[in-house]
Parts: sequence; structure tokens; C-alpha cells
Amino acid sequence: MPVHRSGSTRLGAFTTVAAILLALLSLPRATPAAGAAGGAPDVPPRGSARMGMGVAAHDGVGRGTPIGRATRTEGVDVSSHQGDVAWPTLWSSGVKWAYVKATEGTYYNNPFYTQQYNGSYSTGMIRGAYHFATPDSASGAAQADYFVDRGGAWSPDGRTLPGVLDIEWNPSGDACYGKSQSAMVSWIRDFLDRYRARTGRDAVICTATSWWQQCTGNHAGFSTTNPLWVARYAAAVGELPAGWASYTMWQYTSTGPVVGDHDLFNGTVDGVRALALG
Repeated sequence: MPVHRSGSTRLGAFTTVAAILLALLSLPRATPAAGAAGGAPDVPPRGSARMGMGVAAHDGVGRGTPIGRATRTEGVDVSSHQGDVAWPTLWSSGVKWAYVKATEGTYYNNPFYTQQYNGSYSTGMIRGAYHFATPDSASGAAQADYFVDRGGAWSPDGRTLPGVLDIEWNPSGDACYGKSQSAMVSWIRDFLDRYRARTGRDAVICTATSWWQQCTGNHAGFSTTNPLWVARYAAAVGELPAGWASYTMWQYTSTGPVVGDHDLFNGTVDGVRALALG
């Protein structure tokens, strides 16, 4: 004999199903990992940029021992990526100078700066500090002030190198930070002028030739005042940015011993000391 359900029974069943569906829809959904298929692209956290981080991706990586290495002086550059650095080990391996990341933009200070900056000095190295530029975040003058006030100042003690403006590919956006070539040149000049006014020294410019060509139009106007530190991972430094007849320093690898980023000063250790003295 068939059973006849009342309207209230059917309504109750419908309400129960609706409640279950609503509960399922309210459950948290898995979010694709950054860089995964269909997910957001990888964006490095602010402050994580380091010298030469875009070189391999944009210029490639060559092979072989750097040409003329025997007549040059080995150095390293470090950032928070290296943490506490084994400076005595590097000194014993022949590293005689070092640059330490101090700041980025006007929002980041390297938390390992003290160990790295003072530790390299304590082992006998000639050392200096560098600033990773983010021209889309603040003016050149503001970033120069931030740098000088937080570890980028210079002192005439013969062991402190002039500060470095590390200007290269944007790690989290447009390669040229959304600036035209002329606007980029103006930004760089703004930084360099303020650094000179604050310290009495001309800052070193660290860049890659391909970036410089793309983002400044291969501007040649800084070559008579600012030493060049070029980043190129190959056996030869290759073409230099316009105006510079030679480089002062060369970041030639990101896979060196103890610390990945190794560099060569274009001369003897006496030349490094001369740069420190100005």
C-alpha cells in the first residue's frame, strides 16, 4: 500500500538538502601555489632582491674560468640569502674584499648586515655596502638618504669602500620599473647626486649591460665619475655599458664556493685599497 508523504515532510527534506549544500559551498577552497599551473606567478617577497639576481635568466650563464683572473683580486657580495657568513673561511680562500647588502628601496634593511659588514672587516677584508634600487617605490634622493642612514655611509679609514647603487631588473614587475629611459637616467642621477652630497664620494654603479641598454638607452653620462661594477656570468666580461672603457669590478658567478656570488676587482689588492681611500 503506497505511503503518502505530507507537504511538510517534503519541505523538511528539501531544507535538509539545501543546508548540506550550503555547508559544502562554505568550506575553504584550496588555493593554487604561486607559480603553479593556473596560479599566480612567483613574486619574491619585498627585500629578497640581491645583486645579479636577474643575470642568469636574462643573459644566460657561460662556462670556464674568467679570463685574466690571475691579475685580479677576488671578492664576494652577500645579502640576507647567505645569513651569517663564514668570513675566516672566505679569507683563507683568497677573498680580500666584500660588499654587503644594506638596504632595498625605503622599506628594507638586511637583518644580517651587522654580522656580514663587521665580520668581513674583522677578518681583514676591505668592505662596503650596497643598495638594491627600486625606482618605482621612492625617489632616487629618498633611497640614497635611506641607504646612507642605514649602513651605506663611507669613512676614510682605508678599509671602507664607497657605496654601490645596484640597479638592475625589477624582481617583481616591469624590467624598467615602469620608467622611460630618460626618466630612469634622471632617477639614477638623483640617487648619485644625493649620495655624493651626503658622503663626499661617488657611488659605484652595479648593473648588467643588457639592462642598462634596455632601461637607460645605454646612457654614457656617468662613466667619468662613477666606477662600474658589471654583472655577467661568463668567462669574459663582454660588452660594457656605453662610456666605460673598463670595469672596476665584475660579478662573474653566482655559484662560487662558501658564498655563491663571487667577483673580481680589476687590479691588485692595492687598487682595492686605493678605491677605498678615494
